[in-house]
Amino acid sequence: MRWSLAKWLGLTVSLAACLGAGAVGSLLMRESPREWYQQLAKPAWNPPGWVFGPAWTVLYVMMAVAAWRVWLRWPAPGVALALGVFAAQLVLNAIWTGLFFTLRSPAAALVDIIALWLAIGVAIWLFWPVSRTAAWLMAPYWLWVSYAFSLNLGIYILNRPSPP
Repeated sequence: MRWSLAKWLGLTVSLAACLGAGAVGSLLMRESPREWYQQLAKPAWNPPGWVFGPAWTVLYVMMAVAAWRVWLRWPAPGVALALGVFAAQLVLNAIWTGLFFTLRSPAAALVDIIALWLAIGVAIWLFWPVSRTAAWLMAPYWLWVSYAFSLNLGIYILNRPSPP
């Protein structure tokens, strides 16, 4: 593959979009969610906090490369729809942090993460005929969000208010 300015720009935009979604999510966190989050009962499989930063960084880079590889196939059939679904899942990804940490609503975040999981699955399905490599690059993200769903569900169950 010859590297042209357009290809470099495409990769740069893709990285900016994916890392930007993570940055927006971080901005949606309250100033000090740690106190609230530390007080929550968590499932036994909850990892230490330091795992999330490196995991998400690697996943965002893999997602960016996946979207870029699909973009490189423009104007092939299915590219626009695949990238549209990819953009939608990025929005759902960024919103989750605001729902969970800013609104302190594991229930609302749970609804979002279900939609996110479905959107990632559809993106992978749409990426497959365009670039199998791109689809495979999205698979770890889908698995991580599956794990995050189990954490979100566990936190919701363990901390839901008791009925009166």
